[in-house]
Amino acid sequence: MAVDYTVIVVYLAGMLAMGWWGMRRAKSKSDFLVAGRRLGPTMYSGTMAAIVLGGASTIGGVGLGYQYGLSGAWMVVTIGLGLLALSLFFSARIARLKVYTVSEMLDLRYGGRAGVISGLVMWAYTLMLAVTSTIAYATIFDVLFDMNRTVAIILGGSIVVAYSTLGGMWSITLTDMVQFVVKTIGVLLLLLPIAAVKAGGFSEMKASLPTGYFDPLGIGGETIFTYVLIYTFGMLIGQDIWQRVFTAGSDRTAKWGGTVAGTYCLVYALAGAVIGTAAKVLYPKLASPDDAFATIVKDELPVGVRGLVLAAALAAVMSTSSGALIACATVANNDIWSRLRGVVRRDGDTGEHDEVRGNRAFILVMGLAVIGTAIALNNVVEALTVAYNLLVGGLLVPILGGLLWKRGTAQGALAAVAVGGLAVVGLMATYGILANEPVYYGLLSSLAVYVIVSLRTPATDAAVLAAWRERLAGRGSEPASAFEKESVTR
Repeated sequence: MAVDYTVIVVYLAGMLAMGWWGMRRAKSKSDFLVAGRRLGPTMYSGTMAAIVLGGASTIGGVGLGYQYGLSGAWMVVTIGLGLLALSLFFSARIARLKVYTVSEMLDLRYGGRAGVISGLVMWAYTLMLAVTSTIAYATIFDVLFDMNRTVAIILGGSIVVAYSTLGGMWSITLTDMVQFVVKTIGVLLLLLPIAAVKAGGFSEMKASLPTGYFDPLGIGGETIFTYVLIYTFGMLIGQDIWQRVFTAGSDRTAKWGGTVAGTYCLVYALAGAVIGTAAKVLYPKLASPDDAFATIVKDELPVGVRGLVLAAALAAVMSTSSGALIACATVANNDIWSRLRGVVRRDGDTGEHDEVRGNRAFILVMGLAVIGTAIALNNVVEALTVAYNLLVGGLLVPILGGLLWKRGTAQGALAAVAVGGLAVVGLMATYGILANEPVYYGLLSSLAVYVIVSLRTPATDAAVLAAWRERLAGRGSEPASAFEKESVTR
């Protein structure tokens, strides 16, 4: 394992070096939180694919393939479909708003009265997303070093917190680009063909497994529908995803760069399902489907290749963890703490250079909170389900309604967030946290309340809508630092 250890150590050291490099580029609030809004197509596509394809998509995707066969790809497929929908239909408008958070968008659209409660919901979602990603380090480091769970979480989490705190979005962008390359080589170019060959090819897989493993809908229609509600719609409104959209250097980059990333997700989804199916042939009686990835990597890959593929798994986890961490810190600072202090700045970045230090401190504090919560938490699946249910049930309607329906009002948005969120919580208490009904009925109740209350309350002030249209058209202003005036990164 010495060679494998060397590969992993070099990779982790490289992540810290990228963090230090990114620190030199983060000269303003815009640099620190959204990479100066100047990423070109290549970096944008790679980093967007990196953040949406995390540990759940890699280790979990292989596990679903082990359990259900090719239909196990549906979870990651719905993530890819959500990213495609976001990129093709909404990303250009979102990028033109020149904001930092989803809640700032809601304030612009509804007149400054819908952001606080949405910020709290979004903060809870991004916190739990960062926590569940951080917990995944325990699985990977256990395979590598037989390491204690707490030590593994502290080690992996500390590296992510370190490079994220140093350079903010610039560090995360640079590390995510490396992670995208490592994931592509490790999972698609190495693990996928090796696993398929070790399992005897598709002919041997079909001969060894039930026909249901090759049914595209074998996982079940209701499960697929739930994945669409949670993951496809979740991609449309999550702060971690929007914050990457804000980094695009142009409308074209946001639209077509995101489309490339979404297409990559579809390929990655199928790869994970095939690897899991191959693992089922090789190891038909694993204790848990989630053990499939680690088992096939540990037992079937040659020295050196094994280290690279485990580095790919670390890359998947780190990209999601760092993206969720900076999103959590941005929401905590801009949407909650700043509002409590009464210093919200919607249009412009006066005091940007001073704000870099404040945002860096928030990443550090949120990072420590994430590590502590990850150590204490046991049932991460339930925690993440609660976060996604609240996100989709409470925020999907007012966000998409604000983008698509000019008659939507602040009262309707607030009512939709409150009723949808409370309905989700109440139904989870009734049906169970992992049930499908809470997100179904929570979303329907949020939609009904949004439409009814909006129609029964005065239309949004014409001046607010005019300012909103100006921002959507890309005519909003944002002071540029000297560094931002340089050419767009390619």
